[in-house]
Amino acid sequence: MDENVPKQITNGLRRRGINVLTVQEDNRARLPDPGVLSRATELSRVLFSRDSDFLVIAQSLQAEGMAFAGVIYAHSKAVSIGDCIRDLELIAKACDREVCPQQTHLPIHHVTNR
Repeated sequence: MDENVPKQITNGLRRRGINVLTVQEDNRARLPDPGVLSRATELSRVLFSRDSDFLVIAQSLQAEGMAFAGVIYAHSKAVSIGDCIRDLELIAKACDREVCPQQTHLPIHHVTNR
């Protein structure tokens, strides 16, 4: 989790048994964004952010053929905290790190049985 992710999202995921690490807990709160993504990659963790700068960084890395752990992005005004928690839980439980896309945008559109 980058430093701008609301604690409600982190706490909500932890209540659901999801292993979450924030940049604050990793003592990297003031690290520039490219360093945050590099650190997430070093730890083999996908990075969740509500900061679109990470999309630009990820696109640049992809264009250069550089590997990184992945970025999940949710616009802070378009995706609610509850939707973030639900979708991140789904991704964490369903996605194998080796096959997860390098960029994912929330919300994930859910199909319901009628």
